[in-house]
Amino acid sequence: MASTGEGMKIALVGYGKMGKAIEAFAMQKGHQILLRISSQNLAELTVENLQQCDVAIECSNPHSAPDNIKTCIRAGIPVICGSTGWLAQLDEIRQYCQEHKGGFLYASNFSIGVNIFFELNRKLAALMASQTEYKLSIEEIHHTGKKDAPSGTAISIAEGILENNKNLVNWVNHSTEDAKELPIISKRIDPAPGTHSVSYRSAVDDIEITHTAHNRDGFAAGAVLAAAFMKGKKGLFTMKDVLGI
Repeated sequence: MASTGEGMKIALVGYGKMGKAIEAFAMQKGHQILLRISSQNLAELTVENLQQCDVAIECSNPHSAPDNIKTCIRAGIPVICGSTGWLAQLDEIRQYCQEHKGGFLYASNFSIGVNIFFELNRKLAALMASQTEYKLSIEEIHHTGKKDAPSGTAISIAEGILENNKNLVNWVNHSTEDAKELPIISKRIDPAPGTHSVSYRSAVDDIEITHTAHNRDGFAAGAVLAAAFMKGKKGLFTMKDVLGI
């Protein structure tokens, strides 16, 4: 794994299970958590407090994420965000970042394994685009506390396929017999940190790639790696920049 950087002063914006996993990994790597923001202390999310930090990691919820990111950008510190379910506002946030000369990295999933999976998915989609006898589908399984469906990771997988297979026009969050639609099947089962599968099925054989998370540690490690990458940076970035892929 690439270096997670020298000691950083981190603002954790969102302090649920994911935030606590990031905290544990960051502290294990010698970083400091100067600010822990939850629904109980939102008043502490101020420009002044954020300016004591090197970088912010936003992992709250779809309703809070856009405003939280803007506050971090106004504070002049780079912010990475893994909250999903608010992507309709992503272009607006990117524009806001550019206008305020901020640093912003969005990832639907910080796991290093998942981001390698994204690249495999794109390559496989390009290889299979001409093999029209295969029926394609995506399945994602998460715990019942997952607030959005399909998951941000599943949407990223679908977008990677649509970019590389022009036979498909859009994705839908249900089964479909329309050859131009890419179905995403969402399941919510406890306990399940996250499983994503892409299946190509035909009368003669099946091809499937799957990523299964065993716990939140992979996401936490990737988030801290991304934070180290973003320290001192301005501009818009993705995990492809962090991992050099």
